[in-house]
Amino acid sequence: MSSDTGTKKMGLVGLTVLVAVNMMGSGIIMLPASLAQVGAISMLSWVVTALGAMCIAYTFAKCGAFCKRSGGMSAYAEEAHGKSSFFISSYTYYVCLVISCVAIAVSAVGYIKPFMPWLDTPVHTFFGVCAILIITMVANFGGPKITGQISAFTVWGIILPVLGLSVIGWWWFDPQTFMSAWNPHHDTTMHSVSSGIALTLWAFLGIESAGANSDAVENPERNVPLAVLFGTGFAAVIYIASTGVIQGIIPNAELAASTAPFGLVFSHMFNPTVGNIVTLAAVIACIGSLLGWQFTNAQVSKSAAEEGLFPKIFAKTNKAGAPIAGMLIMLVAELLLAVMTISPNLISQFNALLNLAVFINMVPYILSMTGLEVLLRKNKVTPKQYRLGAVVGTLAVIYSIYGVYACGATAVFGGTILMLFGYIFYGFIAARDVKPLESN
Repeated sequence: MSSDTGTKKMGLVGLTVLVAVNMMGSGIIMLPASLAQVGAISMLSWVVTALGAMCIAYTFAKCGAFCKRSGGMSAYAEEAHGKSSFFISSYTYYVCLVISCVAIAVSAVGYIKPFMPWLDTPVHTFFGVCAILIITMVANFGGPKITGQISAFTVWGIILPVLGLSVIGWWWFDPQTFMSAWNPHHDTTMHSVSSGIALTLWAFLGIESAGANSDAVENPERNVPLAVLFGTGFAAVIYIASTGVIQGIIPNAELAASTAPFGLVFSHMFNPTVGNIVTLAAVIACIGSLLGWQFTNAQVSKSAAEEGLFPKIFAKTNKAGAPIAGMLIMLVAELLLAVMTISPNLISQFNALLNLAVFINMVPYILSMTGLEVLLRKNKVTPKQYRLGAVVGTLAVIYSIYGVYACGATAVFGGTILMLFGYIFYGFIAARDVKPLESN
């Protein structure tokens, strides 16, 4: 047996597949119905978002390669903006994941509806969302090993149908159906593209973790950025192909009203039984994805607590390594958000949560990506490397700002209020570092 441990490390192909699979989770599951409200012209939104996402992915890959400390996005942000940005990045990312978890639970309820039609009322939908959030949170009490095993298996419940649709769906594709759905509201191209940007950007959230495996990769300075670009590009192709083909199979009005679009398209292509199987697989994928994101968020708050930036209760763990107290606090926040966003229309509720999550997530994105130039200079890269990183990083930030604009006034207003509350919390945290007041 060779003693060379380098052979045990992951190569470019393996890392590319890992990046693509991690990205193609439950983010796509409701998007065909949401994008149908814009029309097939949203294909242009996918193209813009794919280019922007590749810039973001490259920037995070470089930040991960050159930042020698833990903390992820928060650490990158602190490089350029100081300690307060570490907290605000952690806080806004935490809030984003709370919102995202509720949105994923709403997606799961949408796919469960064909099996439980009584979930169609707003109150019953709310109870369904709460039940899923509680069940998945309790399942996380078993620790990271169980959560990882379940998530790694269940994610294929949506990846396989999406891949399958992208390949074989063209046999059922009708160009006339697609063209009739191109621009149903007769909006300008710019307005239509902007309307779809937040929706498509949602599918790429999580891209910030793409460079997190650099320690287990051969030649990480070369392979991590390449794998991120190839993996993101592959995911973009699958996203574009699957949403494009579905808009050429199902009439736009029917697709826009669906709460389980991938189950619906397989019913059109084959029969209701196949559609139900795909729908059930999508529900399982949602559950697994929710399990993983809830645990990820618990770890985000745990890390922040260990840095002294979140209350100490978030750092307490059980024997399995699960921060249960932090999880229960997160669950309360999720249930409160589910109450606040309850809507007569499930698609409307999903879209409202999606826009809010995307805006909130752009805050740590922009803070952290603007730290790349500092990291490049600290690591004394060549002028050519610096120029490339600075140009791509700037394009990534500009695209992220465009993503904020595309979220709409309601999401930006509500998200800004949530972000400003973070500064109140940070005021108390910063005060702990100041010399105590002298008693009179």
